[in-house]
Amino acid sequence: MSPPATSPTGGRSTPARHRVAILVFDGVTLLDLAGPAEVFKEANRLGAAYQIVLVSPTGHEVTSDLGMRFAVDAAASAEPAAHTFLVAGSSLYPRTGVPQDLAEAARVQAARAGRVASICTGAFILAAAGLLDGKRATTHWKVTHQLAARHPTCRVEPDAIYVRDGATYTSAGVTAGIDLALALVEEDHGPDLTRDVARALVVYLQRSGGQSQFSAPLQGPPPRSPALRKITDLVTANPERDHSPTELARQLAVSPRQLTRLFHDELSTTPARYVESIRFDMARALLDQGHTATHAATLAGFPSYESLRRVFARELSISPAAYQRRFSTARRPSAG
Repeated sequence: MSPPATSPTGGRSTPARHRVAILVFDGVTLLDLAGPAEVFKEANRLGAAYQIVLVSPTGHEVTSDLGMRFAVDAAASAEPAAHTFLVAGSSLYPRTGVPQDLAEAARVQAARAGRVASICTGAFILAAAGLLDGKRATTHWKVTHQLAARHPTCRVEPDAIYVRDGATYTSAGVTAGIDLALALVEEDHGPDLTRDVARALVVYLQRSGGQSQFSAPLQGPPPRSPALRKITDLVTANPERDHSPTELARQLAVSPRQLTRLFHDELSTTPARYVESIRFDMARALLDQGHTATHAATLAGFPSYESLRRVFARELSISPAAYQRRFSTARRPSAG
């Protein structure tokens, strides 16, 4: 976006109004709407000129996931072209198909907008409208696999906080909508105003690491075969023991090559990478409980703190210490 125009005398003129249309519907997640709207409102206080309008498929009022009812400005088909078109998310549409009228409302507005964005699971609505075909995108970490399976031409990036592909933007879960709105404001008005917005809202201007740092550990399904389940249970129960491929194969009385084939066929990984993932999840849980990084590395079976640090850097793009500062319990023992 171009900077605000200057007057003939050299002073700044009033910035052109930037219309932001947000698509809402019954069951919409309220924070997906309120978070970005708060960013744009705060930017207005600092000199921007965003005009927020709410549209729904029918133009009728909608009820949020919290049961709160609110009016909208117009039906999506009747709303003039927006500079920015945002689609809020809902817990409904990863579970069920997106209704045709909702997908059509997104398609109509997107065709007229300068840029299009989704908040959290709003990506499912964009995808149902055909707006993510052949594009990179993200959504909440819990349902990235569902988005990829349902829309195979969309290149889903499960760890991203937000993704830009041309004029299309998608963001991860809930509060990532604030990150995305800040990025849009920075695109429009530069880093200085955006930094002031972030400070006023007490949020990061740009979060380090991806959304996997917020995901829950050990989410994968258990192996189907009893033999492999015996191995995974053994590793989970005692991650600090010797779990080399040779030792694990000995536990099952199979060759290391056969063990590797079992892991590949059922879990799409190798024995060594599986053991490392279990140890990584164990270390995260220990850090959450307040253990030091060195102690967590030892209890989780890592040969050294440095080996734990390398895995954190690869998986989360942050150090164990940075992870612990963000996610360890806020409760502190009282002085006795």
